[in-house]
Amino acid sequence: MINSNRRMGLFYVITGATCWGIGGTVAKKLFQGCQIDVNWLVTIRLLTAGILLLMLQLFRKNRTQVIEVWKNKVSACQLLIFGLLGMLAVQYTYMASIQHGNAAVATLLQYLSPVIVIIYSLLRKRTALTKQDITTVLLALTGCFFLLTNGSISQLSVPAAAVIWGVLSGFAAAFYTLYAVGLLNKFDSLVVVGWAMIIGGFALSFIHPPWQMDFKSLTAEAYAYMLFVTIFGTMIAFWFYIKSLQSLSPKETSLLGSLEPLSAVVTTVVWLEEPFGFFQWIGAFCIIGITLILALNREPSMQSEKPISKIGEKCK
Repeated sequence: MINSNRRMGLFYVITGATCWGIGGTVAKKLFQGCQIDVNWLVTIRLLTAGILLLMLQLFRKNRTQVIEVWKNKVSACQLLIFGLLGMLAVQYTYMASIQHGNAAVATLLQYLSPVIVIIYSLLRKRTALTKQDITTVLLALTGCFFLLTNGSISQLSVPAAAVIWGVLSGFAAAFYTLYAVGLLNKFDSLVVVGWAMIIGGFALSFIHPPWQMDFKSLTAEAYAYMLFVTIFGTMIAFWFYIKSLQSLSPKETSLLGSLEPLSAVVTTVVWLEEPFGFFQWIGAFCIIGITLILALNREPSMQSEKPISKIGEKCK
């Protein structure tokens, strides 16, 4: 039997990754049908989702944490690092890779993050690489490749800039997953994610001001899509992903994050009525295989893994 904490951790990461993927499909519809600028939407959704998360925290028992996180110099410094090098970096590097290449390559390179997380964990803990590690990483990379390219190598022909930004996106995603653990040991996930989004959105506002938009030209449909992307594709997706780290190891959370491209492809097929190829079915089964392997794993979550949040302690 899976213990209750682990069960909830699996629920959070699976739900978060699924919302992330569906949100991507809705955002694609928004870009194509409403001519919304990608970077403007990132700024708006980070700021809005961050404010909403902090407002939720104000109705909870530990509401004082919204302010307390800034009273300690170490935690405040860690939160700034997480917001800029974690939240903002994940968003910006991923979008930059798409801009210079395409979404398939950007997503594939971002999913180098489970490999990076596992290598870091092995070096930090000095443990041997397990057969499950090898199996799940291979399934994640193979599944993402087939889902996003349908087995066609031609999909991967992109400029070097796209590859560089994509690799940086993978490192940013790994940092985002690992660095959050230290903050979660001290503060609620709503506080950590909410402030990180506001920090990232505020920083990006200097490049893409949120007020530079003709709001009157937006249709009711566009506002509905934006609301969905903000609430489900950003707020719930990031919150649940980070919250799962309180019950699962960073390695497991990053691997289960590969459900994102699966949900994106499935919703694209069902909603946008695009065809689903043979190799994409293989990719889907690979991702489902990861979920089953980790769900049936009875080993306790590796919360003993040392987070890399020590970086922030130099602010003392």
